[in-house]
Amino acid sequence: MNRFVLHHYPQSPFAEKGRLFLGFKGLAWDSVTIPRVMPKPDLTALTGGYRRTPVLQCGADIYCDSALIARRLEREKPDPALFPAGIDAVAATMAQFADQVLFQHAVALNFQPASLAARFADTPREAFQAFVDDRRALFSGGSAHPLELSTANSQWPTLLARLESQLAHDRGFLLGDRACIADIAHYHPLWFVANNSHIAPTLDPFPAVRSWMARIAAIGHGDPTPIDSAAALAIARDSSPEAIADNGFVDANGFRAGAAVAIAATDYGVESVTGTLVWHDTEEIVLRRDDLRAGTVHVHFPRMGFRLTAT
Repeated sequence: MNRFVLHHYPQSPFAEKGRLFLGFKGLAWDSVTIPRVMPKPDLTALTGGYRRTPVLQCGADIYCDSALIARRLEREKPDPALFPAGIDAVAATMAQFADQVLFQHAVALNFQPASLAARFADTPREAFQAFVDDRRALFSGGSAHPLELSTANSQWPTLLARLESQLAHDRGFLLGDRACIADIAHYHPLWFVANNSHIAPTLDPFPAVRSWMARIAAIGHGDPTPIDSAAALAIARDSSPEAIADNGFVDANGFRAGAAVAIAATDYGVESVTGTLVWHDTEEIVLRRDDLRAGTVHVHFPRMGFRLTAT
């Protein structure tokens, strides 16, 4: 059995979400630190062009998007549950809201000039400009559009007050006495804010939120071991994708296994990945592709938030 490899960088909020998933499951894993900005040649050799952070690797199987990473880890180790039985749909829907709406507000707060100045105070001007240019390109061409700062400032207290109210019932976590994906998904945008000195004080009027954040942070990141990207490529090249049994799934748009397809996120980071459709179900789409350095890999995408097209 191959170890999990997480491709990430320390400052990424979605990477923090992935690290907490691994800690929540109590897993040992290999850690590859990727560049914050493009190009990311070793990562895209594995994914076929997908550039967002994080990416989870297990041998020659590559999992894109943190929502799908959660489901892969749930399959690996069902307990403790990220998607608790009986409230799994509620937990997934709450997580999707956090990843979209709450995160959009956190981005607006973090990308205002004073927040950028605080975050990049010790960064050379050229590196700062490269980051800004990269993020501008990342959000080009998709359905996601920057939230106006005035709107984010107006609505941020509402979002936090709702969390405060939910957490005031002394159950410990958002959906009961155990953490789940809803908690970790709501945490990572707040972690993004808490790690910026200019906007961190916006969390202070909400003591229940602050206490809950401390409980989530205490989950930790499991047991990571640093490796380099060349080693991760070698792992993929020396492995074979996991066998997938036919499940009889019928796609409403007529896509069948064996079709030449392209898949891309619809919101941001919309670069397409091309390959052969090998498997899909209600949550997941898997493409086979061949790369000179990574070998034959299966690249896994969530169905939600992605568009599949014929090539």
